[in-house]
Amino acid sequence: MMIVSSPSMITRTGLRRPKTKISNRAWERKVNAISKTTTMRQSRANDDEESTQLMNRNPKNDSMIKAARGEVVDRTPVWLFRQAGRHLPEYQEYKKNRGKNFLQLLDDPEDVCEVTMQPVRRYKLDAAILFSDILVIAEAMNVAVEMPGGKGIVVPRPIETPKDLETKIPKTINVEEKLSHVLKSVRRINEQIEKEGLEIPLIGFSAAPFTLMYYMVGGSSRKNTDSGMKWLKNHPEASRELLGRLTTVVIDYLDLQIQNGAHMVQVFEAMCEHIEEKEFYEFALPEMEKIAKELKKRHPTVPLLGFARDAPYAIADLQRIGYDCITLDTVMDRTYARNTLAEAAGGKEKMSSVQGNFDPTLLIDGSFEDIEKEAKKMLEDFGPQKLIANLGAGLGGKEDCAKVDYFVNAIHRLSEEMITKK
Repeated sequence: MMIVSSPSMITRTGLRRPKTKISNRAWERKVNAISKTTTMRQSRANDDEESTQLMNRNPKNDSMIKAARGEVVDRTPVWLFRQAGRHLPEYQEYKKNRGKNFLQLLDDPEDVCEVTMQPVRRYKLDAAILFSDILVIAEAMNVAVEMPGGKGIVVPRPIETPKDLETKIPKTINVEEKLSHVLKSVRRINEQIEKEGLEIPLIGFSAAPFTLMYYMVGGSSRKNTDSGMKWLKNHPEASRELLGRLTTVVIDYLDLQIQNGAHMVQVFEAMCEHIEEKEFYEFALPEMEKIAKELKKRHPTVPLLGFARDAPYAIADLQRIGYDCITLDTVMDRTYARNTLAEAAGGKEKMSSVQGNFDPTLLIDGSFEDIEKEAKKMLEDFGPQKLIANLGAGLGGKEDCAKVDYFVNAIHRLSEEMITKK
């Protein structure tokens, strides 16, 4: 900023200091205010320019997008939960060379981009998915998250009382500021997809509110699994307040992912194993509905995928509240799922698409013949249309890359044969 020292000086804002008496401090405040306004306007202009330059806006391979919308495809698209990360030798080598752990990789958009791209270079997948973690929102809301080796996700200082909620957790956050590195990663990944000529869409995602709350109040995948239910029962009003705050942030987070280039988004309610059905309908589902309705209002053509893991009773409700594609876990009976969704929608033509639900253990200890047989059965059970082929649980790290590759190619080959015959 130029120092004002003369009555006739013109600052870089283009403002001439008047000849009337005005203190140096008052004048500097006025110049600074105008300069700040000019900077903000320029920043918005730069943002607008950047948004018009998003890469990979209309990928040639749009079978994932079509399938999620229920449109006809030439072959069933496929991607995999946790396709990026620990099962890939190139990931292990990259992490070692970078000298970073999982959470540290998430902070750097260049690292996120590289790890996201690794599986789509190796396999003929129909989409990339943002390499991230379900608890980035919790971290952005002042809840520390750690991931010590072999212990899963750990929240060392959880919210213990409603007073903690009021004193430690903000009512809302500026997502664009707090999670700017994630949004930059989304843009960077699409740049790289286009640069490498892969022509596939990018999936964004967020944890759903109850899953976030579950971890924030001290739950984990391995211990304190009753923490979420205890909060819901002992502090129902504080639970609603926390869930409401989280819902607002989740909506903004997914909205901004879409604005920055995500072609479709998934909402993961991953901890339904640790919420009773009554409480799911009272606390969790209403928040998922708010998310679906608001995102559909803001982005009516962007496919919305919903996953309430370990809550098979909820699939028709997820369809009813606006999710275009319902994700199914490994325990879900496929025929039951299709029939339930079709009946609830008033016919197969109106039902949501489904996603799932291949057993990932076959990618560890199954033979190629086992994989072929089960892939074919899955396609026959679901039908090759209105289906996104995926796993019923994420890759855990011990999978054989050759078997993963075989599964992906088998889905394409078998579904194309089935669709051609019809």
